Amino acid sequence: MTDQTRSNLVQGTASAMADPRPLIEAYLRKRTDLVRFFTLRTGSPSAAEDIVQDLYLKIQASAPPGDLQSPEAYLYRMGSNVMLDRIKQQRRQDNREQRWGRETSVIDGGEPVVDEPAAEDAITSRQRLAKLVAAVENLPPQVATAFRLQKFEGLSHKEVADRLGVSRSAVEKYLMSALKALLAKVD
Repeated sequence: MTDQTRSNLVQGTASAMADPRPLIEAYLRKRTDLVRFFTLRTGSPSAAEDIVQDLYLKIQASAPPGDLQSPEAYLYRMGSNVMLDRIKQQRRQDNREQRWGRETSVIDGGEPVVDEPAAEDAITSRQRLAKLVAAVENLPPQVATAFRLQKFEGLSHKEVADRLGVSRSAVEKYLMSALKALLAKVD
């Protein structure tokens, strides 16, 4: 490709892309009207402000077509496209949330049930857990270790006995002692 051909291509591309200043000037003149227009369409002044702001960002990011006859009409068309994109995005989000809600909700007798404990129950459970943790910490060291290995790590009585170097019978006694102490603290 020769330098002349390259120069012609660059000039042709530059002339195909119009100067964005008339569009920005039209935006600045019509901004209030645009907000009013999209407020009526969306029913929300804040949504209209967002659309008009997104419209400005789009104007800044791309050059208008070279044969632009009416910058105002072009602004309204671009704004309508932004509004439609937002509506589609909101619908997709609503559909995702509804689908997630249907898949994760519990229904009892046709009524949705909250799948979490009541606040009072959660507080009571936390208090009980705190008492249990304190009670386990106050157990004699061998008893506490046997309890943790069997209940938290899931080891069998034999595995706990092997790890502690005691008999299986001793592990059973440790566990019984731990359970008695814990039950006394919780009740």
